[in-house]
Amino acid sequence: MSSVAIVTDSASDLPPDVAAAAGITVVPLVVSFGAESFRPNVNLTTDEFWDRMTAPDAPFPTTAAAAPGDFQRAYEEAFERGAGAVVCVTVSGDLSGTLKSATLGAQALPDREIHVIDSRSASMGHGMLAQVGAEMAAGGAGGAEIAAALEDAKGRIDLYVALDTLEYLKRGGRISGARAAMGTMLSIKPIITVTDGVVENAERVRTRAKARERCLELLTARPMERATVLHTTQADVESFHAAFLERSGLDQSLVQVRTVGPSVGPHLGPGCVGAVAIYRP
Repeated sequence: MSSVAIVTDSASDLPPDVAAAAGITVVPLVVSFGAESFRPNVNLTTDEFWDRMTAPDAPFPTTAAAAPGDFQRAYEEAFERGAGAVVCVTVSGDLSGTLKSATLGAQALPDREIHVIDSRSASMGHGMLAQVGAEMAAGGAGGAEIAAALEDAKGRIDLYVALDTLEYLKRGGRISGARAAMGTMLSIKPIITVTDGVVENAERVRTRAKARERCLELLTARPMERATVLHTTQADVESFHAAFLERSGLDQSLVQVRTVGPSVGPHLGPGCVGAVAIYRP
């Protein structure tokens, strides 16, 4: 294996096969439906999550960070496999306790070289950072060099997603029931972003078509290095992907398409589409 191991968490939305092929270790968070708790891609696939999420009368899922011991074990296993250093990229510390767990896990191994990076992003925002780290590691870069590059790159990430409904923001306690009802009545489709590690409303537009068009405008306003189109179930992702490729000017090999999974999906709901990009300096 590379002398530098890359670790991330399941909120990165990296599929297991993609992570494994890149040599990235994914520490699963916890998602619970009522009294039942699961670990994404351990005993709950993304498809299974969305089946549960959209089932009639299903309890609203909650998410929780992995324990510090989960990260410590991931680090220890990397060193046992021959790594000389570990770089761990986590979901924004303002969105989850995952960063704290990853940091505590590293502090339990004080004699080892472990760099923990707060991505200040979510989903493939930090998933792509982990991929960049893995590519650098495969090229022979050291832990400190990779950590410095990812710290720079995270400041060039933007994410925009058009939500199909305000219902899941309401159920997650992000907005009031009255505000959600008014938005539904007016056919408001919010566009959310992540600014300095916090989810914020970027814009509100009328109709799904206008929301998707505005997302494309926001995303493709600057030259980018790579990107990932994000979607949840029941979304027309094919047409959005095609439009994104045309407007971004990126080669198709530099634009992934990923389904948002159990660690982020409860906050978005079905029918969402958007993208996250790493822009050029």
